[in-house]
Amino acid sequence: MSCFVGTLCEIWRYPVKSMLGERLSELMIGVGGGIGDRAWALRELDSGRIASAKKHPRLLEFRATYEVLPTSEHSGRVRIETPGGRVIYPNEAGASEEISAVIGQPLRLERAQSQRREKTGIDPATVFGDVSFEELKPGFTAQTLPDYFELMEGTFFEVAALHVLASASVEHLCRLQPGAAIDRRRFRPNLYIETGAEWTGFVEDAWLGGTLTVGTLRINGMQPALGCVTTTLAQSDLPRDLSVLRTSAKHHGGCVGVFGAVQAPGSLVRNGDSVSLSK
Repeated sequence: MSCFVGTLCEIWRYPVKSMLGERLSELMIGVGGGIGDRAWALRELDSGRIASAKKHPRLLEFRATYEVLPTSEHSGRVRIETPGGRVIYPNEAGASEEISAVIGQPLRLERAQSQRREKTGIDPATVFGDVSFEELKPGFTAQTLPDYFELMEGTFFEVAALHVLASASVEHLCRLQPGAAIDRRRFRPNLYIETGAEWTGFVEDAWLGGTLTVGTLRINGMQPALGCVTTTLAQSDLPRDLSVLRTSAKHHGGCVGVFGAVQAPGSLVRNGDSVSLSK
């Protein structure tokens, strides 16, 4: 039995981990998520770990898009716009050094490698902003939390290949904290769904244990998407606002949207696709 959830209204891809990405009209989804999503990342040369905006907020001053679109057979060509307005490419000489100069730490652009398990470097003191560890990670403290998050094997994804977010949840957060700079872009979803009026509150809770169908794509294995300090950082026209994570932590354990696995890979999703839930 299935029920109508809403309509896919935004599709996002982030070619370089922790940089701003691109809004699309359609996207091919494979077993590893959107084709070309988080295909590149920056490695901290001193620690060997993958750099993230959790620790390096200025990464969100860069925007990565595809100048040549990727396919399942070809990697495409990524274009990076720097905060100063320059355009650089990951494979060109000096690209990593130019980004490193802005971030203030030596970094190297790298592509994801299959069958390799990476770790994202974090600062345990700031990874959840001013929200306590006990509130979001019971059993941990700033002293006992590891200084990294482990990534999925062969990818630069931290938890799952897809992040799905409902408009009702964003609207609910706005009502809970009037005046906060809450915006769906802060949560970096891949698929943003305009939900119907009958869906209210943190509606993704009702999706857990079910299968979400978006056009011909099927998503299962859904779990609450725990946010971090990245949701509070300045990006584009959005200011830094620690109350974003405070609000989601107070009312929903810091979770906004769901992470999911791809059940039906090789599916093309388009803006306007109908979204339904079956259990």
